[in-house]
This record gives sequence, C-alpha cells and structure tokens, in this order.
Amino acid sequence: MFSKIVFAAVAAIAAFVQVSAEVHTITFNNACGYGTPILKGQDGSTLSTGGAYTGSGALDGVIAFLQNGNCGGNGEGCTLVEATLSNGYSSADISLISPHSFSVSSGFGYYNGCDNSGADCTYNGCPDAFYQPDDTHVQVGCSANDVRQPCITFCK
Repeated sequence: MFSKIVFAAVAAIAAFVQVSAEVHTITFNNACGYGTPILKGQDGSTLSTGGAYTGSGALDGVIAFLQNGNCGGNGEGCTLVEATLSNGYSSADISLISPHSFSVSSGFGYYNGCDNSGADCTYNGCPDAFYQPDDTHVQVGCSANDVRQPCITFCK
C-alpha cells in the first residue's frame, strides 16, 4: 500500500512539473533575400543563426539582428530586437540606441499569448523603436505564460 501511495505522489509531482515547465520559442522570417538572422543570449553566445530557438525556462536579455555583413558581433550598426521572455511577464522592443542604427526594416509579434501584439520599425526614425534608454514607452509587454516570442521579421 505504501508503495502505491509513493508511486501516486511521484506521478502527481512529475505531471505538475511537466505542466508548469516554462518554454519559450523564437522564430525568424527573413524576407530580405540576404543576410543571416542572429539570436544571441545574454552571455553573448549565439543561440540561433536563423532557425527556430526553443529555450526551457526564462530567456533573459536575448538580442536578434540581421547580419548583413555590416553588423558588429552584437548587432552594432544594425537594427536590434531585444527580448526577455518569462512566464507572467515578457517584454520585447526594437532598439536603435547607439551603437545600433537602422539597417533593415525589423519587427516582432507575440503568439501563443498576446497575439497581435508587437512592433515594427520600417524606416529610420520610426516611432516604435528605442533611440534613448528612457524611451520605455516602446516596450511591448505580455503577461501570458509560455509565450512564443515573435516571429522576428526582417524586410517585412
């Protein structure tokens, strides 16, 4: 009898862990016909060179840009998409804060929660990008769990 109770408890815990596990996916749509989408982690490691990236747990401070041959290793000189994806609160934005600058139209949109929320920057001077660190009104938040970050799109 004791073993049946222990087995039931372990099964319930395993089911809870599977249900509550945090998973986020970032995908790309490069409509430019050139360049390579790059996704980097907060530690500077390259997480993706264009394919979908799925992370278990929160994705804190990831950056994405289209490497067109003119971007620095962290997107310097190019349009940057920044994101933090965490259950209960996710945030993403487009950054043109120096040393970043407009290179190609870039945008993002959430799905699997907060659908139809996102931003696009299609020209230099667009109103939906950070130009100064205090331009926080351009951040797009999402409170859904397991949100799939954008499809990040270039040359939309």
